[in-house]
Amino acid sequence: MLTNFVQELRWRGLLHDLMPDTENFLLEQPTKGYIGFDPTADSLHIGSLVQIIILMHFQRAGHAPIVLVGGATGMIGDPSGKSDERNLLDQETLEKNCKGIQKQLEQFLNFDPTIPNPAILVNNYDWMKSYSLIEFSRDIGKHLTVNYMMAKESVKKRLGAESKVGMSFTEFTYQLLQGFDFLHLYKTRDCKIQMGGSDQWGNITTGTELIRRKEGGKAYALTCPLIKKADGTKFGKTEEGNVWLDKSRTSPYKFYQFWLNTSDEDALNYIKIFTFLDEAAIEKIIKEHEEAPHLRFLQKTIAEEVTSLVHGKEAFLKAVEASQILFGKATGEALQKLDPETFLELFEGVPQAEITREKIQTGLDIIAALASDSGFLNSNGEARRALKENAISVNQSKVDQEYTIGEKDLIANQYVLLQRGKKNYFILKIAS
Repeated sequence: MLTNFVQELRWRGLLHDLMPDTENFLLEQPTKGYIGFDPTADSLHIGSLVQIIILMHFQRAGHAPIVLVGGATGMIGDPSGKSDERNLLDQETLEKNCKGIQKQLEQFLNFDPTIPNPAILVNNYDWMKSYSLIEFSRDIGKHLTVNYMMAKESVKKRLGAESKVGMSFTEFTYQLLQGFDFLHLYKTRDCKIQMGGSDQWGNITTGTELIRRKEGGKAYALTCPLIKKADGTKFGKTEEGNVWLDKSRTSPYKFYQFWLNTSDEDALNYIKIFTFLDEAAIEKIIKEHEEAPHLRFLQKTIAEEVTSLVHGKEAFLKAVEASQILFGKATGEALQKLDPETFLELFEGVPQAEITREKIQTGLDIIAALASDSGFLNSNGEARRALKENAISVNQSKVDQEYTIGEKDLIANQYVLLQRGKKNYFILKIAS
């Protein structure tokens, strides 16, 4: 049974443009629709998550999503929304990137061929690699005028007086190549709709026009708004750069923290865009948040939903536990469960000293650990005074002068966390 896909996007704030009759068409019968992903890296980032979620809504509404990885168009680069020409990627890099993206997408969409509307993954390199320039000019190029192509906003911006770089012929032809993708999928996969970000409207409608002129067919287009922060800055960027979906590029802990640190204004939009909670549940959460905004209930809900979606429930729970460790609300046992990467992220910038594993194995006296073996405190006398004041913790548990650090204290079999007071940290690291 079909549900109203367009209406779902509309109330979530995920609808920007759509061609006339698109909503009615999608309610009449199950269909296939696609979104293209540029393989500029071997992982997608959270900017791409919007498009992934749209395909998930599309499949949940009863339609079959097609994921197109641009192995061919990635060699050229899409000029939409860009002020400079992109660096071109070689074939080996593109293949690596395409495989990485394909693996990621399989965790969000159902590709099981036994269901009525399985997702399909295609690579446009497969149908473009043997297509000659003469064939392309004859079969595709003749159907669209230069006047039509130059009227596109993405082209006008790059050819305008304010543009210093202009536009190469390579990038000028991009909309034809994307239009050809849509035409190919229309003919071979019975794909009737292309979706994407609002900056893709010109390229998408080039495809619908090409289908109309060449095949006499009817195809549809739909775009979502480009997500920006309330302050106008780019969504998905931090001081370190992109927030990636690959945990080796952005750890689940940092991923969780990104959503947790969202402003109240942004969170009101993000909970509709990035979660699958229904309208009633979202209204209830917003009301609870407004009654006690200091508890950040809205941000905590978004962080849980999105981290669980991308990295799984277990990774979300570990991220929560790591956050509690940082604020002293977790046990030493929880600290010792951390993997090395998360531990170092939590205590980034904390000074370190190396010690041998033998010293830990034989037992390291706490006074030596604080002073002569680490330099954390200036002298043995200062270490004794701090211990008498009950100011010293090992792995966030208070210790006295009799304490000996042993293998039981190792975090990730490599680190010991020393602490004086609430905020003065030091790390002992086993020398490699």
